[in-house]
Amino acid sequence: MTTQAAKSAEKKEPIEMMNDAVQEATAKVETLVADTQKNLSEQFEKLTKSFENLTAFSQENMDAVVKSSEIAAKAGEGIASEISAYSKKSFEDGVAAAQDLASAKTMTELFEKQTAFAQSAFEGFMSQATKMNEIYVAAAKDITAPLGARVSAATDAVKSFSL
Repeated sequence: MTTQAAKSAEKKEPIEMMNDAVQEATAKVETLVADTQKNLSEQFEKLTKSFENLTAFSQENMDAVVKSSEIAAKAGEGIASEISAYSKKSFEDGVAAAQDLASAKTMTELFEKQTAFAQSAFEGFMSQATKMNEIYVAAAKDITAPLGARVSAATDAVKSFSL
C-alpha cells in the first residue's frame, strides 16, 4: 500500500496544482472584473456629471436669452414711446408754426418766422437724434449684458478643458 499511497500523492499533486492555478486565475479575473467595474462606474459618474453641467449651462444660456429678450422688449417700448412723444410734439410745433406763419403781415416777417421755425425744428431734430442715440446705445448695452456674461462663461469653460 505504500506504493499506492505514493501514487495517490503523486496524482493529488497535479490536481492540487490545477486547483491552485484555477483559483489563481479566478482571483485574477475577479480582480480584473472588479477593477473594470470600478473604472466604468467612475467614468459613468464623470459622464453623468458632465451631462448635468452641460444641461445647467444650456439652461443658463436660455435664461440669458430670455432676459435679453425681455430687456429688448422693454427698450422697444421705451423707444416707441419716445418716438411717439417726439412725433406728437413735432406735429404740434408744425401746426403752431403754420398758424404763426399765417399771421405774418409782411413777407419779411413771414421769412423771419419761417427761418426761426426751420432753425427751431432743426435744433429739435438734432437734440432728439442725440437723445435717441443715447437710448439705443444704452438699450444695446443692457440687451447684450446677459449674453456677454454667457460668452464669458463659455470662454472660461473652454479654458478649463485645455490640456
